[in-house]
Amino acid sequence: MDSLIPLNRKYEYPSLVRIDSPNGRTYKRRNDTTKAVPSVTTILSATKDMSALDAWVERVGQAEADRIKNDAAYVGTAMHLALECLVVKESLPAPSNWLEVKGYEMAYLLANTYFRNIQEYWGSEVSLLYPESYAGTTDLVGVYRSQPAIIDFKQSLKPKRKQWITDYFHQLAAYAVA
Repeated sequence: MDSLIPLNRKYEYPSLVRIDSPNGRTYKRRNDTTKAVPSVTTILSATKDMSALDAWVERVGQAEADRIKNDAAYVGTAMHLALECLVVKESLPAPSNWLEVKGYEMAYLLANTYFRNIQEYWGSEVSLLYPESYAGTTDLVGVYRSQPAIIDFKQSLKPKRKQWITDYFHQLAAYAVA
Protein backbone atom coordinates (compact mmCIF):
# COMPACT_ATOMS: atom_id res chain seq x y z
CA MET A 1 0.00 0.00 0.00
CA ASP A 2 1.28 3.48 -0.86
CA SER A 3 1.74 6.22 1.72
CA LEU A 4 -1.12 8.63 2.31
CA ILE A 5 1.19 11.43 1.17
CA PRO A 6 4.11 10.74 -1.19
CA LEU A 7 7.60 11.83 -0.11
CA ASN A 8 9.70 13.95 -2.49
CA ARG A 9 13.17 14.66 -1.04
CA LYS A 10 13.33 18.08 -2.67
CA TYR A 11 15.55 19.75 -0.05
CA GLU A 12 18.26 18.82 2.38
CA TYR A 13 17.51 20.31 5.79
CA PRO A 14 20.15 21.24 8.37
CA SER A 15 20.93 18.74 11.10
CA LEU A 16 20.36 20.60 14.36
CA VAL A 17 20.80 19.65 18.00
CA ARG A 18 17.95 20.78 20.24
CA ILE A 19 18.89 22.02 23.70
CA ASP A 20 16.14 22.45 26.30
CA SER A 21 16.88 24.48 29.42
CA PRO A 22 14.93 26.45 32.03
CA ASN A 23 15.62 29.56 29.93
CA GLY A 24 13.97 28.07 26.85
CA ARG A 25 14.92 26.00 23.84
CA THR A 26 17.94 26.63 21.63
CA TYR A 27 19.39 24.91 18.58
CA LYS A 28 22.83 24.53 17.07
CA ARG A 29 24.27 22.66 14.13
CA ARG A 30 25.78 19.27 14.89
CA ASN A 31 29.54 19.43 15.42
CA ASP A 32 29.48 23.24 15.32
CA THR A 33 31.29 25.33 17.90
CA THR A 34 29.26 28.51 17.30
CA LYS A 35 26.76 29.54 19.92
CA ALA A 36 23.28 28.12 19.91
CA VAL A 37 20.38 30.23 18.62
CA PRO A 38 16.98 30.51 20.35
CA SER A 39 13.96 28.68 19.04
CA VAL A 40 11.16 30.65 17.42
CA THR A 41 8.77 29.56 20.19
CA THR A 42 11.22 30.71 22.89
CA ILE A 43 11.44 34.14 21.23
CA LEU A 44 7.67 34.38 20.87
CA SER A 45 7.12 33.32 24.49
CA ALA A 46 9.55 35.98 25.72
CA THR A 47 7.76 38.71 23.77
CA LYS A 48 4.16 37.63 24.45
CA ASP A 49 1.67 39.50 26.61
CA MET A 50 0.92 37.00 29.38
CA SER A 51 -1.72 39.06 31.21
CA ALA A 52 -4.70 36.98 29.99
CA LEU A 53 -2.92 33.73 30.88
CA ASP A 54 -1.91 35.09 34.27
CA ALA A 55 -5.53 36.14 34.93
CA TRP A 56 -6.72 32.63 34.00
CA VAL A 57 -4.22 31.04 36.42
CA GLU A 58 -5.42 33.42 39.12
CA ARG A 59 -9.06 32.42 38.43
CA VAL A 60 -8.59 28.62 38.39
CA GLY A 61 -5.61 28.34 40.75
CA GLN A 62 -2.05 27.23 40.05
CA ALA A 63 -2.64 23.51 40.66
CA GLU A 64 -5.63 23.35 38.29
CA ALA A 65 -3.83 25.47 35.66
CA ASP A 66 -0.82 23.14 35.83
CA ARG A 67 -3.05 20.07 35.49
CA ILE A 68 -4.85 21.53 32.46
CA LYS A 69 -1.57 22.61 30.79
CA ASN A 70 0.05 19.22 31.43
CA ASP A 71 -2.97 17.32 30.09
CA ALA A 72 -3.07 19.54 26.99
CA ALA A 73 0.66 19.02 26.41
CA TYR A 74 0.22 15.25 26.76
CA VAL A 75 -2.68 15.21 24.29
CA GLY A 76 -0.68 17.38 21.88
CA THR A 77 2.32 15.05 22.07
CA ALA A 78 0.10 12.04 21.34
CA MET A 79 -1.54 13.90 18.44
CA HIS A 80 1.85 14.82 16.94
CA LEU A 81 3.12 11.24 17.30
CA ALA A 82 0.04 9.87 15.52
CA LEU A 83 0.28 12.41 12.70
CA GLU A 84 3.99 11.77 12.23
CA CYS A 85 3.35 8.01 12.08
CA LEU A 86 0.62 8.53 9.48
CA VAL A 87 2.87 10.74 7.35
CA VAL A 88 5.96 8.51 7.39
CA LYS A 89 3.89 5.29 7.36
CA GLU A 90 5.06 3.87 10.68
CA SER A 91 3.06 1.77 13.10
CA LEU A 92 1.34 3.70 15.83
CA PRO A 93 1.61 2.20 19.30
CA ALA A 94 -1.67 1.38 21.02
CA PRO A 95 -2.71 4.20 23.36
CA SER A 96 -2.03 3.55 27.03
CA ASN A 97 -4.53 6.02 28.51
CA TRP A 98 -7.52 8.20 27.62
CA LEU A 99 -5.42 11.32 26.99
CA GLU A 100 -3.52 9.43 24.29
CA VAL A 101 -6.83 8.26 22.81
CA LYS A 102 -7.91 11.93 22.64
CA GLY A 103 -4.64 12.87 20.92
CA TYR A 104 -4.95 10.04 18.40
CA GLU A 105 -8.56 11.02 17.74
CA MET A 106 -7.49 14.61 17.00
CA ALA A 107 -4.75 13.32 14.71
CA TYR A 108 -7.14 11.18 12.69
CA LEU A 109 -9.60 14.08 12.44
CA LEU A 110 -6.83 16.36 11.10
CA ALA A 111 -5.55 13.67 8.73
CA ASN A 112 -9.03 12.92 7.41
CA THR A 113 -9.78 16.62 6.90
CA TYR A 114 -6.49 17.94 5.51
CA PHE A 115 -4.17 15.18 4.27
CA ARG A 116 -6.13 14.70 1.05
CA ASN A 117 -5.07 18.27 0.11
CA ILE A 118 -1.35 17.58 0.60
CA GLN A 119 0.02 16.43 -2.77
CA GLU A 120 3.51 15.58 -1.48
CA TYR A 121 5.76 16.25 1.46
CA TRP A 122 9.41 17.29 1.35
CA GLY A 123 10.20 16.58 4.98
CA SER A 124 8.65 15.63 8.30
CA GLU A 125 9.91 17.07 11.61
CA VAL A 126 12.02 19.49 9.58
CA SER A 127 14.74 21.59 11.21
CA LEU A 128 14.82 25.16 9.93
CA LEU A 129 17.61 27.65 10.67
CA TYR A 130 18.06 31.35 10.11
CA PRO A 131 21.82 31.51 10.75
CA GLU A 132 22.96 33.36 13.87
CA SER A 133 19.36 34.41 14.66
CA TYR A 134 16.87 31.60 15.36
CA ALA A 135 15.82 28.04 14.51
CA GLY A 136 12.90 25.70 14.93
CA THR A 137 11.31 22.44 13.94
CA THR A 138 8.13 22.30 11.90
CA ASP A 139 5.92 19.28 11.47
CA LEU A 140 5.75 19.09 7.69
CA VAL A 141 7.00 20.87 4.59
CA GLY A 142 5.46 20.11 1.22
CA VAL A 143 2.71 21.01 -1.20
CA TYR A 144 -0.75 21.85 0.15
CA ARG A 145 -3.50 22.66 -2.37
CA SER A 146 -0.85 22.97 -5.10
CA GLN A 147 1.17 25.57 -3.15
CA PRO A 148 4.46 25.14 -1.27
CA ALA A 149 3.61 25.05 2.43
CA ILE A 150 5.07 24.88 5.90
CA ILE A 151 2.68 22.96 8.12
CA ASP A 152 2.74 23.00 11.90
CA PHE A 153 -0.01 21.00 13.60
CA LYS A 154 -1.77 22.66 16.55
CA GLN A 155 -4.25 21.11 18.94
CA SER A 156 -6.91 22.65 21.08
CA LEU A 157 -10.01 21.41 22.80
CA LYS A 158 -11.80 24.68 22.08
CA PRO A 159 -12.05 26.90 18.98
CA LYS A 160 -9.69 29.89 19.07
CA ARG A 161 -10.33 33.42 17.87
CA LYS A 162 -7.90 34.61 15.20
CA GLN A 163 -6.55 37.37 17.48
CA TRP A 164 -5.60 34.71 20.07
CA ILE A 165 -3.35 32.79 17.68
CA THR A 166 -1.21 35.49 16.09
CA ASP A 167 1.85 33.69 17.48
CA TYR A 168 1.06 30.78 15.15
CA PHE A 169 1.26 33.11 12.14
CA HIS A 170 4.47 34.68 13.42
CA GLN A 171 5.96 31.22 13.96
CA LEU A 172 5.15 30.09 10.42
CA ALA A 173 6.45 33.35 8.94
CA ALA A 174 9.74 32.90 10.81
CA TYR A 175 9.97 29.31 9.54
CA ALA A 176 9.32 30.51 5.97
CA VAL A 177 12.15 33.05 6.21
CA ALA A 178 14.48 30.36 7.59
